[in-house]
Amino acid sequence: MNYADIKRIDVANGPGVRVSLFVSGCTHHCKGCFNEEAWDFQYGKPFTETEIGLIIEYLNKDYIKGLTILGGEPFEYANQKGILPLLRRVRKELPEKSIWCFSGYLFDQQILGEMYEKWEETREMISYLDVIVDGKFEEERKNLGVRFRGSDNQRIILVQESIEQGEVVLWDEA
Repeated sequence: MNYADIKRIDVANGPGVRVSLFVSGCTHHCKGCFNEEAWDFQYGKPFTETEIGLIIEYLNKDYIKGLTILGGEPFEYANQKGILPLLRRVRKELPEKSIWCFSGYLFDQQILGEMYEKWEETREMISYLDVIVDGKFEEERKNLGVRFRGSDNQRIILVQESIEQGEVVLWDEA
């Protein structure tokens, strides 16, 4: 897997101060995408143990609330395989940090409804996530008034609660 960027300090992609990993590779190609260069799976640099170590180091500060993974598309199968070693380490070494993930795939339909059954990597990845922001960016629904999203069709979903309850549970920012 390649990555486009690692932001040590990010306040735009989840609550609090976060570390963000932007993966490369996306097949959605949303019109008006803010990160079009990251559609290319070869864009950026290889994501290795060195980058995982850096992210762990960046996360290991009291003022850092958590990790956000976005892209590109983290739920592209090739990216799931690349992200899992990072998620394993974060959960083992820094279990108090929240993990958010942005995906153009719909959580209940495509991630749980298709990928979850097809790939063990999806099941494991989901087990580490606290929140998924799902849905493709829709330029005609772009809304600067919605927090942590680009368009108002996107949902902020509590992953573990949704799995436990068998239905989508939305994050309440209050």
